[in-house]
Amino acid sequence: MSTAKVIEIISEGSSIEEALQNIVDKAGESLHSIKSIRVENITAVVEEEKIARYRVNAKLTFVLD
Repeated sequence: MSTAKVIEIISEGSSIEEALQNIVDKAGESLHSIKSIRVENITAVVEEEKIARYRVNAKLTFVLD
């Protein structure tokens, strides 16, 4: 039997995919066995009437050692 933990992370990127990948890359530096990401909220930063970047609020699940 394994035990998992869920943490909330906010990330930013030029696309939604990049913002999500940034979560995995950064969290992967200190966490192991990342299993999933559940997107809770997506927002966009608008500058000069154009979307400049996306912000993703997500919950990351990983298995504890």
